[in-house]
Amino acid sequence: MDIIFKRKSITTIFGCLFALFLHKICFADKICTVPSEPVTIQENNTADTVVVRINTITKDVTLNLTENPGNAFDLKGSELIAKKGLDFETLSAPEELTVQIRCNKTGHRSITLTVIVRVVNINDNPPSFDKSEYTLDVNELTPVNTSIALIEAIDDDSEVLYYSMEPTENRYFRLETMYTPNILVNKILDYDVIQQVKLILHVQDTPPPSQLVEHSFTASATIIVNIIDIDNRPPWFQPCTRVTTGNAKICLSLGYRVRVNLTEKQDGALQFQPGPVYARDGDKSRNEEISYKIVRGNEDNIFQIDEKSGNISMLKPADIAGPISLLVLASQVVNRDQFATTSVTIEVMKKSRNAPKFEKDRYEGYVYSNSGPENMVLRDRTSNRPIRVRARDEDFASGINPDVRYEVQYSSYVNITTDGFILLKKAVRTDSFALQLRAVDVSTGEIGTASLSVTVVPSVGVQSPDEGYRAGDMALLGFVMAALLVLCLIVIGYLISRVKKGNPDAFKSEVSIFSSKLRDTGRSRSKRAELRERLDAVQAARVRVIPRKRQRHCSSCGLQTHTTHSHHSPAGQARGKANKHKVKSILAKERRKDDRQKTVWFKEREDSSDIEVEIIPDNIGLKPEEDMEKIEWDFASTQTEDSEMELGELTMLNIQDLSSRETAISDSREELNTERRDQ
Repeated sequence: MDIIFKRKSITTIFGCLFALFLHKICFADKICTVPSEPVTIQENNTADTVVVRINTITKDVTLNLTENPGNAFDLKGSELIAKKGLDFETLSAPEELTVQIRCNKTGHRSITLTVIVRVVNINDNPPSFDKSEYTLDVNELTPVNTSIALIEAIDDDSEVLYYSMEPTENRYFRLETMYTPNILVNKILDYDVIQQVKLILHVQDTPPPSQLVEHSFTASATIIVNIIDIDNRPPWFQPCTRVTTGNAKICLSLGYRVRVNLTEKQDGALQFQPGPVYARDGDKSRNEEISYKIVRGNEDNIFQIDEKSGNISMLKPADIAGPISLLVLASQVVNRDQFATTSVTIEVMKKSRNAPKFEKDRYEGYVYSNSGPENMVLRDRTSNRPIRVRARDEDFASGINPDVRYEVQYSSYVNITTDGFILLKKAVRTDSFALQLRAVDVSTGEIGTASLSVTVVPSVGVQSPDEGYRAGDMALLGFVMAALLVLCLIVIGYLISRVKKGNPDAFKSEVSIFSSKLRDTGRSRSKRAELRERLDAVQAARVRVIPRKRQRHCSSCGLQTHTTHSHHSPAGQARGKANKHKVKSILAKERRKDDRQKTVWFKEREDSSDIEVEIIPDNIGLKPEEDMEKIEWDFASTQTEDSEMELGELTMLNIQDLSSRETAISDSREELNTERRDQ
């Protein structure tokens, strides 16, 4: 047991001595140490920034840099420091910088320490484009989604970049994605609509919105996109009307027209309407050269066309009246596939011998000072009759040329209608103004002129187009007056028809009623008394009344009397015997023709103030009833409305008085016949 114990003790002593020896050796080798892990430092650091601290066993250990990349580091005591600011972008190997330090101590072995320095890259550089402005050329009608350019920015910090582009509305172009600045066509480009597009391309090194990041750098570039007009349209004859169908545009021309005289050759280029035969390239920026050719309708070789200008002239006169239709082709010189056609109509007409001519060389008109737009220029100062100018053409039998159009020159105050009336366009601010009138024959181009002087007169009231009598007003007035006249004729005719029926008693009652109505009108009784006295004087002469045959207006009720020269003559006795058993009414229709009788005609004048008695001589026979009726009707038509009531009143009095005297006259005749028989 003792032996075993002694052996273990010896082993333990030797082990301790060996460990002590090893400790001395290791301690001598580790006179300085540094962390084994890489150390980090941010770029853009300040000078003398401590990178790492070196641990030494004693202060008498000396340190030396044996490897210093970029001479960027230095030793300050036992500290490894950065001599200057480090820039990640300028370092050759910024991921790992290897720095070696040698440690020396007297009596000890020298050792070399290795320090791995990693420079941390921070966002300290903005992105940038190669150029501040780019210019691109893009053809019109380029298909949508076609890429026109890829413009990328560069960031020294090697960060992910984010792109955007302006404008954001009504965009012709767009970006493929936020991360890929590939510019694509967004909609169809039309050179006629837009010739250039300006874009602004933005880039930033942080995700939008940038407000969430502390450091964000941006950059921008201007992109000018010029739209190129390609040769996609044919020539367009001018003038024309543009029509859009989808993405295509066409221009429609109505053709050209001109008139030439029959059997006459016109010198020079024909003057077409609405203008010369002319076409231009539909792609207006290209303006390709155009050539012209007549392809149909010139079989007789009457016309020729200038290949370059398109002017059409005559080679010989046309010998047949009527229209000649030509088909004209216009095509590009460099590309004959781009062409267009139009119609040219040449109207061959007989020559006009006379130009339109106004009825007067000089007209004078008047307007009121308060006249406004649409008021007419008047022909005189005292009426509202408008002035009307007319031009005649002696080539027409009626003098009216339907192709004449009126125009106004040298005045902004008036317009002229197709009928020749002058209308104001605005209020007149001067005392007078003058202008020239033109009558243009649109079929021949001949012109007639006249002058018009317009004087502004003081206003007599507001002139309005609604004032004055119009055709409708006059027609209505005529209709009302005609209706009143017919009504009067019906009433008077009815009264006369009752007289002819030979019923005095019934007629007397109606006459009494009508007379009472006439008295109610307030007429003067003195005038009726005067008329009655005149009728009494006629009765004393043994009046015989010859009534009118037809039922007409009673304004001229004629009264004829026959005065007998001798009551006791043999001829008178013979007539008395012939009428022994038959007494004729004083209103009988027959007219007894006797050489010894005179006829008295009562006629009333327009003033209804007196009665004219006309005695017809014996040697003049009675006129036929038709002539008498015509005279009566002519007289009745001359009466005015003011005398109709007085005439009606006179007629009623006449008939009433004559009717009352009929019985007395009949009784006298009966007594006379009785005396003659007794004798």
